[in-house]
Amino acid sequence: MKWIKRFFVLALIAFVVMQFIRPDKNEEGSYASVQEFIEETKPISSVVTTLETACYDCHSNQTVYPWYAEIAPVSYWLSDHIKNGKRHFNVSEWSSYSAKRKDHKLEELIEMVGAKSMPLDSYTWVHKDAILSDAQIKEMLIWAKAARLQYTGQLQAQ
Repeated sequence: MKWIKRFFVLALIAFVVMQFIRPDKNEEGSYASVQEFIEETKPISSVVTTLETACYDCHSNQTVYPWYAEIAPVSYWLSDHIKNGKRHFNVSEWSSYSAKRKDHKLEELIEMVGAKSMPLDSYTWVHKDAILSDAQIKEMLIWAKAARLQYTGQLQAQ
């Protein structure tokens, strides 16, 4: 019984210490950092809204953090989640991608959104407005396929 009490005391101390050691926040830019992506891929306004609501928090250099992001260990989990999302696809870095990579990223977007794998369930649990309707998915897929054509054409021209 004594070891259980010690365990809980140590866990409480660790929890308190974690509150003072914060992971860096994803606030390197603003939504202006996605402007080149928008201008180049030309989504319609409803797709822009869907991207803002369901994608940019994890796939851009600007995240809108919920109140609970200030509480460890949630803050660590969110930080890792965002870093992983940006590693796979970061619209704020779109201008640095090659035509081949842009084509591939849009291909992945088509696959993931089409399979309803994105946005992740762990995101939509607390961001109900990020749950994509069938109409939103259809719009996203039409836009991404159309945007992808310019990169496919560039690759074939090489």
